[in-house]
Amino acid sequence: MKGEFALSALLLLAGCGGSEPKPVAEAPPPPPCESASFEGSPLTHCIADPARHRIRTVLGPEGGPPYRSLSQLALGLGNEGPDVAFAMNGGMFDAEGQPIGYYVEDGERRHTLNRNEGSGNFHLLPNGVFYGSDDRWAVRTSEDFAAKVSKRPKFGTQSGPMLVIAGELHPKFDEDGESRKIRNGVGVDGKGRAHFVISDAPISFGKFARYFRDRLKTPNALFLDGSVSSLWDPHVGRVDGGPPLGPLIVVENRAKAPKAKGAE
Repeated sequence: MKGEFALSALLLLAGCGGSEPKPVAEAPPPPPCESASFEGSPLTHCIADPARHRIRTVLGPEGGPPYRSLSQLALGLGNEGPDVAFAMNGGMFDAEGQPIGYYVEDGERRHTLNRNEGSGNFHLLPNGVFYGSDDRWAVRTSEDFAAKVSKRPKFGTQSGPMLVIAGELHPKFDEDGESRKIRNGVGVDGKGRAHFVISDAPISFGKFARYFRDRLKTPNALFLDGSVSSLWDPHVGRVDGGPPLGPLIVVENRAKAPKAKGAE
């Protein structure tokens, strides 16, 4: 009996040793956009991570007029286009949808830096530039950009005013002013991630800027637009409509690197 028990135990151990553990499925990354709230105001917060995403600016199809809306962008890219994580409008423009400030698309400069004085949000100085190449993105005031950026980026768009400048709010903002509009903006944190935010209800400049400074910890942040602010979030089927737009900022998912042969 003892011999039979020992033989059975050996056979059981041999069977266990020969089996391989099942691979654990990799958890999918979280969606880039999520609902948020700050001081009672509803927001949508989207993160572009250099490890997962690439960013580019888009006006319209090659050789064609500007798209003027996120729905037209989605139709123009089609099913065979890039894997879009999300997109927003970003940058001041004229009646034809053309940029009136610095604008670079795929390394081609379409408009020079605008340092003119004037009226409106764009000229509430300092304004600024959101720009980058590959996996490095930044926000700078227009004056700082002109002084320190000599190499043309792969993408860039100028807007204004700045929301946060070196950790301080724009000097002309009230804490929570009476001007309340739908607004969107972008800031880059210390890890190099770009935070895109759109308010889901009218919000003041001061509160919107404080969200970037106090909650998102972005030392520099730029106002992208107001009233016409729009978001395309394919994950939840959101495509905002409204008045015609100008420059668009598209955040694309990076393709995963293929596994090496023999890798498990």
